[in-house]
Amino acid sequence: MDYVERLREQWAEQMPDVDVSPADSIGRITRIAALLAEASDAALAQRSLTRPELEVLTALRRAGRPLRAREVTTITRAPGASISKRLDHLQREGLVERTVVERDRRGVLLSLTEEGTRLVDELFPAQLDRERAALGGLTGDERERLAELLAIVLRRVDPVEY
Repeated sequence: MDYVERLREQWAEQMPDVDVSPADSIGRITRIAALLAEASDAALAQRSLTRPELEVLTALRRAGRPLRAREVTTITRAPGASISKRLDHLQREGLVERTVVERDRRGVLLSLTEEGTRLVDELFPAQLDRERAALGGLTGDERERLAELLAIVLRRVDPVEY
C-alpha cells in the first residue's frame, strides 16, 4: 500500500461521501515531488546551497546569456524579494555576478561566474540521476506516456506561456 492508498482509506472512513479520486494522481505527484525535494535538499546542503538557489543557477545556465532579475523571477516563479536574497548569497559565494547595464543604470544583468557554471555542470546531472532513479521501474514507453499526460495537466494549471 502506498501513501495515497492509505490516505484514501482514511478519508473513506471519515468522509465516505467525498470523492477523493484526484488524490490518485495529484496526491502522488505531490508526494513524489516532496520526496525528491528532500533528497535534493540533502545533496545541496553539502554545498551550502538550497533548491531555490539552484533554480536560479540553472535558469542562468540554461539561458546561456545574462538575465535581468525580472526574467529570473518569471522563470522561477519566486517573488522578487526572494530572488534578491538568493542572488545576494550566490554572489557572496562567487557563483553569480551582477553587472550594471551602461545605458540604463537601473538595469542589472545577472550571469554565472566560471565557478557557478562549473557547479551547475556538476550538480544538475546528479539531480537528473536522482530523478532517473525515481523513474527506474518504468519502461521507456511508460516514461514517455507519463510525461505526455503530465504535460497536459501542467499546461492546464501553469498560466505562464514559455
